[in-house]
Amino acid sequence: MDRVILHCDLNSFYASVELLDHPELRDRPVAVCGDPNSRHGIILAKNEPAKRYKVQTAETIWQARRKCPELVLLPAHHWKYRDYSRRVNALYERYTDLVEPFSIDESWLDITGSLHLFGGDAKALADEIRRVLREELGLTVSVGVSFNKIFAKMGSDYKKPDATTVISRENYQELLWPLPITSLLFVGRSAAAALEHYGVHTIGDLARLDREAAASILGRQGCTLHDYATGAEHSPVVPAREQPGPKSVGNGLTFPRNLVGWAELHAGVTELADEVAVRLRGHGLKCTTLQVTIRDPNFKDICRQKRLSAPTYVARELTETAMELIRAAWRENAPVRALTLTAQALVEEGEAGEPPDLFAARPPPVVEQRGEVERAVGAHLSHLVEAFELPRRFIGEARRQVVRVHVAGSRLDQRLGLARVQIGVQAQSERECGSRQRHEEQQAGKRAFPAFDPCRHQRADECHDDRPLTRKAKTARHSPGLRAL
Repeated sequence: MDRVILHCDLNSFYASVELLDHPELRDRPVAVCGDPNSRHGIILAKNEPAKRYKVQTAETIWQARRKCPELVLLPAHHWKYRDYSRRVNALYERYTDLVEPFSIDESWLDITGSLHLFGGDAKALADEIRRVLREELGLTVSVGVSFNKIFAKMGSDYKKPDATTVISRENYQELLWPLPITSLLFVGRSAAAALEHYGVHTIGDLARLDREAAASILGRQGCTLHDYATGAEHSPVVPAREQPGPKSVGNGLTFPRNLVGWAELHAGVTELADEVAVRLRGHGLKCTTLQVTIRDPNFKDICRQKRLSAPTYVARELTETAMELIRAAWRENAPVRALTLTAQALVEEGEAGEPPDLFAARPPPVVEQRGEVERAVGAHLSHLVEAFELPRRFIGEARRQVVRVHVAGSRLDQRLGLARVQIGVQAQSERECGSRQRHEEQQAGKRAFPAFDPCRHQRADECHDDRPLTRKAKTARHSPGLRAL
């Protein structure tokens, strides 16, 4: 019995999310782009009107503007996309527990075991998912329905936007085989060139080719692609919770201007190390090796790595190790365009790993305590991110502020540090709300955000106490838990 697989691909995902806050731009050509002032001036996503002008993803802004002078550019907000991706996948899980994310805007669903609960019609269920997504989240999705993952993926690509395509055993040769070989999943430029050299121009050409002949052209990849073309691929849908952990965790950043001097480099490294540490702890992993990649203004990269004395997921340890590598490989006054930190040789958090270095300058218990504080701070701040819709970058410094508190001190110090961070983050949320309001007023000429008091989660005009607050009173209001300390 064949499985029933859906592939759901959100349409113009980044642009669609941004247009939720700009409905007045829905019928105009819109593109999401990196910040030109930060040297990220390329197109990341575009809506359907922009696609009609042949605006392409990854092309420069000036190229897109040459094709479409009326193109409206919106900045990217990656934290929003991650949030909507989580919400979309949570919606998919209403229909099956077998949901495998393929990218931030694509997922496979195996509905074989649950289809009977929703009427038994796979196309009707796909249409239902499209309707619910549109009504609840304001997003559209193209869905492919098939008996394996590859054909389901090709089905979602077959007709866009906001469509359902069924690729069955009866029609896959008619629909897919005439397509160019580059339409097949995982056929890149070099593989396509090699196949076309032997007269393989379409998916049907590859399917009719002998499997051993495909292997002689592309090796093991040839066998895999031949299975894709003939519908012989049967890999299971693996939920995210069952997928193996990452082999490495990295974070890179191209800076708005070149960094010069140890102080500026330390600030950049600290930002990167903080995010790497958060992701390591999220996966329950520690790293035993750290790699640093330095890029100069001429796009020349150098890589250096070092094995750590003990496994760690502590941002401060990563920062210090990275700076050691940079100081040994780089001149202080040489400009740096971009940095990347990559945690490698990962081990499970519970594994003992190597014994601690008895001659290390810092006692191991302090290191472990610092890691516990970082984890506690991350857990404490996570709800603030959700409550105030803050990007993670706004709380990075707050997290580091707490970790700088002497961890060998009392628990009271830690709790006071957490309270101070809470105040700082809430103050930042007020500023963020204010900046977003001003932006909307400038763009739309109206108030898009009512006055907001983040400490009370209600409109300011609903606050009954209009008396001016002293600094002490403000602190108490913003941190009700502080009084308990």
